[in-house]
Amino acid sequence: MRLHPLDPKAAALELLPALGADNALLTAGTADRCNTMTIGWCQAGRLWNLQACTVYVRPERYTYQFMEEQEYFTVSVLPADMKTAMSLCGTKSGRDMDKIKECGLTVRTGTGGAPFFEEAELVLVCRTLYVQDLDPACALPAGEEKVLPNYGAKGGWHRAYTGEIVEAYSAK
Repeated sequence: MRLHPLDPKAAALELLPALGADNALLTAGTADRCNTMTIGWCQAGRLWNLQACTVYVRPERYTYQFMEEQEYFTVSVLPADMKTAMSLCGTKSGRDMDKIKECGLTVRTGTGGAPFFEEAELVLVCRTLYVQDLDPACALPAGEEKVLPNYGAKGGWHRAYTGEIVEAYSAK
């Protein structure tokens, strides 16, 4: 095993550079039945006096049903040289193919049986505490200007899932 435990307090800081670089995967399900998707939206830090991570999933995404069914989810940051896998996981649906097998990823599990990938450089294992649907009616004037014009072309509004980071792993 190349991954070793990491203090969840340190994990949030290590996650920030990966966001927006298309090398983070959100995964939910079980070791035998799970789905993963590339994410660029994610926040990690402290919330409710806990180390927390918030991810966002549209209801149309196959991963959504796994997020709804399971208590735990993971965020796995893959190395930069795995861009082909990241692209596939961001453009293909798990409804149509086994993305994990196609990418040659090795499933491991953390607390609650949450699946993540041995090939990752950083992993957060999160227990869902709170969900909230984003609502266009809540957009303030700046949001109406900057956010609303970019919504709708790819599907519905995201659901936010906030989880406590209960475990973290690092390859460093």
